[in-house]
Amino acid sequence: MNKQAWLNEKYPQQEERSERFSTISDMEIEPVYTPDDLNGSNLEGVGYPGEYPYTRGVYPSMYRGRYWTMRQFAGFGTPEDTNQRFKLLLSEGQTGLSTAFDMPVLMGYDADHPRSLGEVGREGVSVSTIKDMERLFQDIPLDKVSTSMTVNCTASILLAMYIAVADKQGIPRSQISGTIQNDMLKEYIAQKEWICPPEPAVRIVTDMIEFCAKEVPRWHAVSISGYHIREAGSTAVQELAFTLADGIGYVQAGMERGLDVDEFAPRLSFFFDIHNDFFEEIAKLRAARRMWATIMKERFNAKNPRSMLLRTHCQTAGVSLTAQQPVNNVVRVAIQALAGVLGGTQSLHTNSMDETLALPTEESVTVALRTQQIIAEESGVTNFVDPLGGSWAIEALTDRMEKEAFAYIDRIDELGGIIRAINIGFPQKEIADAAYRYQQQLDAREKVIVGVNSHAVEEERPMEILKIDPEVERSQIAQVTQVKQGRDKATAEEQLGRVHAAARNGQNLMPVLIDAVKAHCTVGEISDVYREVFGVYQDPAWL
Repeated sequence: MNKQAWLNEKYPQQEERSERFSTISDMEIEPVYTPDDLNGSNLEGVGYPGEYPYTRGVYPSMYRGRYWTMRQFAGFGTPEDTNQRFKLLLSEGQTGLSTAFDMPVLMGYDADHPRSLGEVGREGVSVSTIKDMERLFQDIPLDKVSTSMTVNCTASILLAMYIAVADKQGIPRSQISGTIQNDMLKEYIAQKEWICPPEPAVRIVTDMIEFCAKEVPRWHAVSISGYHIREAGSTAVQELAFTLADGIGYVQAGMERGLDVDEFAPRLSFFFDIHNDFFEEIAKLRAARRMWATIMKERFNAKNPRSMLLRTHCQTAGVSLTAQQPVNNVVRVAIQALAGVLGGTQSLHTNSMDETLALPTEESVTVALRTQQIIAEESGVTNFVDPLGGSWAIEALTDRMEKEAFAYIDRIDELGGIIRAINIGFPQKEIADAAYRYQQQLDAREKVIVGVNSHAVEEERPMEILKIDPEVERSQIAQVTQVKQGRDKATAEEQLGRVHAAARNGQNLMPVLIDAVKAHCTVGEISDVYREVFGVYQDPAWL
């Protein structure tokens, strides 16, 4: 009996098969999979890990060779507060730093700006000057640790500060390693933290790609991020498609600059959300690797195999965490983290149980780190490379994800590329529609969130949360004021003039930014230059 005959006998009505069973992406899924679901092909085409098209993993040995990098997002209050958290996490076995910055940094304002009031140090660490950056990494040798920084429209300034601190420590630029998020295209699509319009923003990203390829070869100048696209309400297919479309946009920009694709593509990295649907998330990462390898080889004619590798950081889904019954989040995070590992991530952040309420406490962030360590050291899943490879269900879902994501990419190409698509609001509308559809399903209880619309309790025990002392804001305002008053005013003004000229005439901004931050020019002052030269972006939805 073939599969269709079996389904007709056991599940006479199609509706009976699909009524309750769909992925987060709303793909209908079958109750059982057979070779018939692989479009008549056999599993020989799945291949081996570490070989093109890398469906099964970017490295042959994967976690048998080394574990993924364990990064716990850290950043709150003053630089000293976050420095202390960094040291705690490193002492507990974390293998890479991951830095969250506060809203003023993310929007390009100093701590003493009126728009910063009430936000200083609240959603991340406050950094306005190179002195702040020095305090942030006090006693942390930058050649011994890999650092990730989650910042976008001011990423060029923060990277300049990081390099300047390494220079002061006497560390060669060739020895510092890490990643700066710097994915401006996804800002316009999802996260909405920007300064200037897409065209100059991509120009700045390209400056950083070019500079790092030559000067800081171990640094990833952009982390092409699907995470925020998913957090905004997209489906898994949309996250996959729009992320890779952004990647295509950056590669095209680099090649239009005159860079050889194999000169910079090996240092591109990615960042994906790991949501609740276990098998869908595994298939998404497998499809992402295969799609990117195909895109780089066939679309951009890359020759270096390293240019075809999609290496990715993953983070468990913050949007899936609930304020109700927050201890349940420990279970959600563990399941999501396991999916990321079985999907083949190179780096992983596990959210803390209390992050939906406030910045995580030391206890909760330690539990989140222990979750990764238990998966790595106790579960046994690291003994196998792509252990679900060859599963008819996983392979069929991987194929389906790839097909539907490429359909989106084709549509974006038809519209004239990702920047044109953003400017007319195409990905933004697709995500908004998906988010609305998902909320309707929750309201109708067609989808379940345990503790929210299922198994809720009337009264819950309050949870102790981390609170930011108002003194943090006063302290940081005093610090930036002191720097501005104590610096050589003429030198700072001269360096800001050089930034203005480089922005205007198309010169690579990174060398002049490093000189500017060494002269104690601030995040806000340099951002003001960007605002003056490039203008301020307005979302087409509001025009």
